[in-house]
Amino acid sequence: MEHWKVDWAHELESTPIRFYSEIGSDGYEVRKIEVYRDGRILKAGKFHESAEIGLSEVPVGSIDDVASQPEFSAPSISPEDFERAWRTASWSTRNVPGGR
Repeated sequence: MEHWKVDWAHELESTPIRFYSEIGSDGYEVRKIEVYRDGRILKAGKFHESAEIGLSEVPVGSIDDVASQPEFSAPSISPEDFERAWRTASWSTRNVPGGR
């Protein structure tokens, strides 16, 4: 497993400014957390996604690829750091259309 913290520098109000991702050995997200400017911290897992947050449907690539883009800061973090962030996040209450 890999654990990432990605800060995204942008001015969009409705888009997350930070992502935490737990990446499996197959390159797919296992769990994800999104942090928003308005203070919302949402999480998604394999069996809990919503209209607001879901796991990537494709492998995420490497953290070096993400970090090489100027708008992102993307260090790997420890599993313990990811778990701390996970505990602070909430499940979204908005349903996914079609029952996803």
